[in-house]
Amino acid sequence: MTPPHGPATDGGLDGPRRGPAAGGTATSLVILLHGVGADGADLISLADAWGPALPHTAFVSPNAPEPCDMAPFGYQWFSLMDRSPESLAAGVAAAAPKVDAFIDREMASLGLTSAQTALVGFSQGCMMALHVAPRRAEPLACVLGYSGALLGAEDLERDVRSRPPLFLVHGEVDEVVAVDATRWAAQGLSAAGFEVEARIERGLGHGIGPYGLRAGAGFLAKYLIPDDQPPVTVE
Repeated sequence: MTPPHGPATDGGLDGPRRGPAAGGTATSLVILLHGVGADGADLISLADAWGPALPHTAFVSPNAPEPCDMAPFGYQWFSLMDRSPESLAAGVAAAAPKVDAFIDREMASLGLTSAQTALVGFSQGCMMALHVAPRRAEPLACVLGYSGALLGAEDLERDVRSRPPLFLVHGEVDEVVAVDATRWAAQGLSAAGFEVEARIERGLGHGIGPYGLRAGAGFLAKYLIPDDQPPVTVE
């Protein structure tokens, strides 16, 4: 495993990586986008949880590009000091090119295509994933989002270029991002022509729970495991 890094000196992103659980060459890639005040190390452990279901998948979890301005540690994709809809939409749009460049670079380094690459985001990372993926020319294999929101929803239909399948999971008692944010995101994405499934995990706060972990593995496996690979049972 590569240790966590800050933003690379060339202005790009970097973070911890895990190779395929089965070893050898990766046939797919999962990019994990963390929440505000965290870093890439916060989500890279998902590679351990999902490795049995995705044995030939590589994982990478980049640190966001900015130091968190609300805490003395961690990173942010954009500031949350001003939470007006206009400021949030501008923040996610400003960070999007950095995520796009990172996706392109990671796919190129592994010799993989968009159809072999999934984007997973938690909280602010989910907000980034839901903004970036629809605006890419080539559709990603799928997008998995936890405890997030769709920012700038009014611009989505105008900006959309591709429609990867989406799966959203949110804790019923989330104390940080209201659960209704996922309900509204699912409605907005469906109205824009996306195939989207949303699930609420009962009793869960702001986090990834047992259901979301298990269902997320199955969702990723559905779109990332090639037809010529034997199916893997997700328990």
